[in-house]
Amino acid sequence: MKSIQEIRSSLTLEEKASLCSGKDFWNLKSFESKGVPAIMVADGPHGLRKQMESSADHIGIGGSVPATCFPTASAMASSWDTQLLNEVGNALGEECRQEHVAVLLGPGVNIKRSPLCGRNFEYFSEDPYLGGKLAASLIRGVQSMGVGTSLKHFAANNQERRRMIIDAVVDERALRELYLAGFETAVKESSPKTVMCAYNKLNGAFCSENHRLLSEILKEEWGFEGFVVTDWGAVNDRVAGLNAGLDLEMPASGGYNDNLMVEAVQNGTLSENSLNDAVDRILKVVLETHTALQEEFTYDAAAHHRLAQKAESESAVLLKNDKLFPLNSEDFRTEEKHGSQEHKSPKLALIGSFAKEPRYQGSGSSLINPRQLDSAYDAISRELGGDMQLLYAPGYDPADEEPDSRLIQEAVNTAAAADTVIVFAGLPEISESEGFDREHLSMPRSHNDLISAVAQVNPRTAVVLSNGSPVTMPWLDSVPAVLESYLGGQAWGSAISDIIFGRANPSGKLAETFPLSLQDVPSSAQFPGGSASVVYTDSLYVGYRYFSGTGKPVLFPFGHGLSYTRFSYDGLKITGRGTGRTVQCRITNTGSRDGKEVIQLYVHSESSSVFRPEQELKGFSKVSLAPGEEKTVEFRLDDRSFAYWDPGAGDWMVESGNYEIRIAASSADIRLRETIRIDSTQTPSQWAADLRNRIPEFFSPAPELFHDISPESPFRKLLGRPIPPPHWDTREGFTRNSTLEETTRTFIGRILYKAVMREGSRMMSQDADEKSIAMMQAVIREMPLKNLGMMGGDKISMHTVDSLILLLNGKIIRGLGSLLRRK
Repeated sequence: MKSIQEIRSSLTLEEKASLCSGKDFWNLKSFESKGVPAIMVADGPHGLRKQMESSADHIGIGGSVPATCFPTASAMASSWDTQLLNEVGNALGEECRQEHVAVLLGPGVNIKRSPLCGRNFEYFSEDPYLGGKLAASLIRGVQSMGVGTSLKHFAANNQERRRMIIDAVVDERALRELYLAGFETAVKESSPKTVMCAYNKLNGAFCSENHRLLSEILKEEWGFEGFVVTDWGAVNDRVAGLNAGLDLEMPASGGYNDNLMVEAVQNGTLSENSLNDAVDRILKVVLETHTALQEEFTYDAAAHHRLAQKAESESAVLLKNDKLFPLNSEDFRTEEKHGSQEHKSPKLALIGSFAKEPRYQGSGSSLINPRQLDSAYDAISRELGGDMQLLYAPGYDPADEEPDSRLIQEAVNTAAAADTVIVFAGLPEISESEGFDREHLSMPRSHNDLISAVAQVNPRTAVVLSNGSPVTMPWLDSVPAVLESYLGGQAWGSAISDIIFGRANPSGKLAETFPLSLQDVPSSAQFPGGSASVVYTDSLYVGYRYFSGTGKPVLFPFGHGLSYTRFSYDGLKITGRGTGRTVQCRITNTGSRDGKEVIQLYVHSESSSVFRPEQELKGFSKVSLAPGEEKTVEFRLDDRSFAYWDPGAGDWMVESGNYEIRIAASSADIRLRETIRIDSTQTPSQWAADLRNRIPEFFSPAPELFHDISPESPFRKLLGRPIPPPHWDTREGFTRNSTLEETTRTFIGRILYKAVMREGSRMMSQDADEKSIAMMQAVIREMPLKNLGMMGGDKISMHTVDSLILLLNGKIIRGLGSLLRRK
């Protein structure tokens, strides 16, 4: 096999530039005669979404090959189990091998800044330490099979609204400590083959051409050796992107950007060394993954289904349980006596359409075509040996958020006739998806009203939730048990049955905070921002980092989760010197069932020059214990366990002082604590030393702090530069980054908008559901003009786009002339 250098040396300038963009939607270019094979990439991350070219798209509209649908990231993060994530990653790698897919596009490690982000179901956590560790484990599992991953979306892609053009305005500490930290962990600990840059701008520069992000931090500081690929259609300026460290553009650009790179090298505005570096990085991944795909491979679909069931069993979170779960299946079975059926016990009622029609995954580019699908109704029926003692009522129409009095009354009657009721509710598909954000935290009224009505007639009512992100629960006090299943994948029904009847002991814990109301969430003051920018005035105060320090109550805290057994914590012991500490404690199962407990370690700084969260997660461990068994759990702490980012020093800083080590069952349930002293040789910069005097407001944040983006605001002082305006200046005219929705201010824009919507509808299948249509429409509304070619294919070139922009700006003669001169 030829070396990378030999292959690159044999390529012409035009061929090297061509190699830096896709052949089509899912394939990279090849030059077989010169030793460059073809490889295919495909969407993930909780299952393989391999599309055929006849149905290629990047938002999940078209079909895909059958694959195992594992629980989404929001669910699996609640397992807090790195080994489990590694096993799932290994299975995903096997499925890629069978389907000859070289790179799986995932996982997503973006921070859940707001519970409203429409794509939160695809992300792990509000905490970068947890998210980074889980992502690293998944990546190692996938790549153990010789295929690659694409860590995404780099960086600060924390909303769907205007995600292709929004400028995320983030202060340096929040950027480093929250929004980059998970990526850093995953890159350093698992070496993903590729990193996918986000659509959005970060502090004024598109992520696809952000030199500091892609080259200085990712490649130079963190030592990333793979290639950087765009999110699909995320290129803004291709030459600027390559200079910044963007290696591969996806999908194909019809040769437009390839020609620009050739011209740039020829006129000296692009160094050929930069192009060569991109080519070398692409060739490295192509050759490594192509080798692994040479042999035929077949995975065990049944084994993967069992793993999907195990993953959901480990991930579901028992939020509340007042002596209702687990149920004894024997209590609900019938037995035959003298040739007739005799009721041995009362009946069990399953209420809610989700019991028979599961909501098991999110929508968009991660939409999996599952090999099989387990409903809770079928699984529970099997557990009971049939449905003789099983009642059912749909309770609501999944496609209608408004209550149906007839369906609710039917459910109430069914509940009244049963001994025990389980209501299956949550968020319908239309509520959360790639392409748009949620507007509130409420479940549909049809679900909330149903739960309240059923609980009034049957006090033994449990609720099983299916949703990708937090919801409010106005009925919480009236039900004895709540199980959060998140979006549990294709084996969801069997896993839920196992938990309900105690065959599996729930061990999941929340990887995000469930707030009482949206108004309590600091990011809500600036979410989703304006037409041009979104200002992260919440800085470090995301999730438990805010709630732990303010005493503001929450619905359920980060790290919370119950079990069918009990655990005691004792024997805290801390050894070592400086920041190199070993922390040990004993965990004992004091109950009567086998169980698993997630032990969490938080660090609290008792005094600091800079504002810091009340506590930060710096370690976790999941242990399995038999009744009466005890184990010693050990954590290793290092410099980063105590450090903050000092913008003045441009480095991580550990201050001298006292730090409390907290061992916890959740962020709000501290079981053991001990204070240690650290004497550091580092000295905070003047920036950090003066912070308390300059911006005292951030040391005890009040809600009004997060609303203020005035020129004299505390956040302006923290940011260290003027806050950009939230909205575009419409007087400047339309550009390539104007959205289709914005163009509807003009007559020509309205014609264009309708034409593109028609094309989007044409691409949809005949039986497209409301969710798919809404997602398609949201994507088109917010599509920048520069991305029209992604839907128009060969019909719309960048020359055509520029001609349309002239027309939109009222330059009719020039615009028409440009269109007529189109080659």
